[in-house]
Amino acid sequence: MTLLNLLDLLATFAFALVGARVAADKGLDYGGIALISAVASLAGGTLRNVLLGARPIWIIDPWIVLSVLAAILLTLVFRRVTHIGKTLLIMDTFGLAVAAMSGTQFAIQMDVIWFGAIFLGVMTAVTGGLLRDVLCQLEPVLLHRETIATCTLVGSAVYVGLQQSGTGDNQAALIGGAVVVITRLASIKFDLHLPKFKN
Repeated sequence: MTLLNLLDLLATFAFALVGARVAADKGLDYGGIALISAVASLAGGTLRNVLLGARPIWIIDPWIVLSVLAAILLTLVFRRVTHIGKTLLIMDTFGLAVAAMSGTQFAIQMDVIWFGAIFLGVMTAVTGGLLRDVLCQLEPVLLHRETIATCTLVGSAVYVGLQQSGTGDNQAALIGGAVVVITRLASIKFDLHLPKFKN
């Protein structure tokens, strides 16, 4: 198992755990928690692979499915419902960084043009969270705060720029991922967001 595969597993687990916790906070039953957890963690990568003509990773890699099941079981065993805290927020941010980098890297490996690779990196990172919030009848975080799409866009663009300039893939991914994490945490700490349309 490569470092990127391991990080993908951890990112999947992080997204699944946040998804399960959001569903638990909304009072969903066990089936609903499992569904939201799976959608939150698998939707982005699945959509990316479908658009690239590749098989979704979860149908060929049992470790991905096991990481989702682990997050679901962890949520059900520790039944205390608490709103998303700092630990889960940090895990979600880590998941965003890894998903954006792995999505961008996979797109480049599939010979996608540079702006397509950036778009697919962003899509990989944010699709699951968007669907999670919609299914849980919450106002999607993606659309109104925390600059989630912006930080993944900047991080993916940094990765592509470094990769195009000859920087090694691992170094480019580490720097791009760090940009995602720093940008999002800064936006949360200082309440930064894109300008909103006002009538």
